[in-house]
Amino acid sequence: MLNALDISTSALVAQRIRLNAISSNLANIGTTRNEHGELKPYSPRYAVFEADDSINTPGGGVGVQVTGIEIIDRPPLMKYEPDHPDSDARGYVAYPNIDMTTEFVDALEATRAYEANIGVIEVTKDLARQTLRIIA
Repeated sequence: MLNALDISTSALVAQRIRLNAISSNLANIGTTRNEHGELKPYSPRYAVFEADDSINTPGGGVGVQVTGIEIIDRPPLMKYEPDHPDSDARGYVAYPNIDMTTEFVDALEATRAYEANIGVIEVTKDLARQTLRIIA
């Protein structure tokens, strides 16, 4: 039963990191400069998952780990805003190429996965409680 808890815990950590990347993408959807103040729009970040064999169980289950945060360098979205302080000579401003709808769907998916793993942890704890009640 402890392996089941380890697997679910690894998934919770992975989904939390994924949600942090999504929230960073949404928070920076309107930025025109990078963290150094340079005129370069934010590049979206995405968590990269991989199977974690260190939690291998006799039934074949493995956990999940985040191997890194991938930064996607997409061409910016150009919007005509000649009065914006960051507009170019033609009056266009470069914004991050982030689709809000896709980010919201990804956040919803990550939240549902997080909730499912919380459910697995609750069921596992209940099974352990019932087992201890039978043994005692």
